[in-house]
Amino acid sequence: KEARHRRGALTLASPEIRFRTDEETRDPIDVELSDHVETHSLVEEFMLLANVSVGQQILRVFPNCALLRRHPAPPLSRFDQLVQAAGRAGVSLNVSNSKELCASLDTATMRENEYFNTLLRIMTTRCMTQAVYFCSGSLSPDEYLHYGLAAPVYTHFTSPIRRYADVIVHRLLAASLNILPLPTGLSRESVVRRLSNGLNRCHRMAQHAGRSSVQLFTRVYFRNHPAECCHAHVLAVRRDGVQVLVPKYGIEGAVRLQHWTYDPELHTLVSPLGDRTLRLFEHVDVVVTVRDTPCGDEMLLSLASSSSSS
Repeated sequence: KEARHRRGALTLASPEIRFRTDEETRDPIDVELSDHVETHSLVEEFMLLANVSVGQQILRVFPNCALLRRHPAPPLSRFDQLVQAAGRAGVSLNVSNSKELCASLDTATMRENEYFNTLLRIMTTRCMTQAVYFCSGSLSPDEYLHYGLAAPVYTHFTSPIRRYADVIVHRLLAASLNILPLPTGLSRESVVRRLSNGLNRCHRMAQHAGRSSVQLFTRVYFRNHPAECCHAHVLAVRRDGVQVLVPKYGIEGAVRLQHWTYDPELHTLVSPLGDRTLRLFEHVDVVVTVRDTPCGDEMLLSLASSSSSS
């Protein structure tokens, strides 16, 4: 793991939540963040090592038809807002490459805000490009890089029970070791390229479905638990309000604020009475409610009375 980090492998963050449901109605009755314990990291390291090793093996034997996975380096312009936001907090981020970014994130701290580093990593995740499957023969070797893992060659091998890509890779690996013959189609670059395009399309659809499912269950939960007050952090300050993240529920949304004064130089919002100033990364309390609209349920975020000023 340390060797990966020295090469520039990124440790990013994204809130992952799970629901506890009623046994009869299946409505969500509780929401909690998924725990990440040290044993998860140990398993992850073995999985990454297996994926890298298998990728190298199938590429060596099948240089033109290996199914690999790449993560293109994001354009530097994608980091502009992140760098500006960190700068307003007095933190300098070097985003010239993954190694420098990794080192910058490891040292980014803010006094009296223990969640600041996690917020930066969440915001960094959103600067990334999408990792994709591809056929080795369709790109030059210098384009194989997996940016986030700092791996020159990478594939998916460890989860054949839930990913079809891993099934294909298992077949390629078995053929490369002379255990089983290679299926005829997998020896052709055009076939593997078509398969990788289909896998990428299905993966995007699965991501959209997963996010929609989380949104649906979250709205059902807050419909049954109206006006619940939650801890949140300010991700962005705008003229008409702030964008906040509620870590406990993985919710991100806008809090609209009327009659607050926006300072473009300090990037702050000042309440009408001048007794409250909202800044980037600040902790606030918000109230989450759900209301009916002609287009369906809508989740609304508002500052809790202790955090707001009329």
